Amino acid sequence: MKRIGQAFRENLVNRVKDGIGRNGCIFVVSYSQVPASQINDFRKRLKAAGADVYVSKNSIAQIALKDLNQSALAEKITGQMAFVWSQADSAEVAKALVKFAKECENIKIRGGLLDGKILEKDQIVQLSELPSRQVLLTMLLSTIQSPLTRLAGALSGKTQELLSILKQLSEKKGGN
Repeated sequence: MKRIGQAFRENLVNRVKDGIGRNGCIFVVSYSQVPASQINDFRKRLKAAGADVYVSKNSIAQIALKDLNQSALAEKITGQMAFVWSQADSAEVAKALVKFAKECENIKIRGGLLDGKILEKDQIVQLSELPSRQVLLTMLLSTIQSPLTRLAGALSGKTQELLSILKQLSEKKGGN
């Protein structure tokens, strides 16, 4: 029979593993000497971007990450740390995270996971500089649609020219 403490720790490990498994983007941040008011503001801003902040004990986080074969990210777990995870647009979450980290020097981005791939801090900063997913999709669609629109316009113009020539020919033959 398991002791209560061991069962409790296993439950916490499972919570972290579940949070990582359910979300496409996960960021690891450390914070030290950050006032509670700033932590609350941090949580609110990230919630507005579609992310949740989950504070975990280092040992629990490391066990969960190692169980998920993410030992490289587990090595980044030091000091007071938290997970920021989301199913929302990873670029938007990264923007909010990087912006807040610039405003509050005691919050440091340690790394992250994006669809199972480990991200370093500089990659997260690059991700934050990308347009949102919606903007990227709009740009892609306009790129695809633009040649088709030009083709349709060109074909329409040639069709009008052909009709004009045929009309002139019929008038010319009808007039003779």
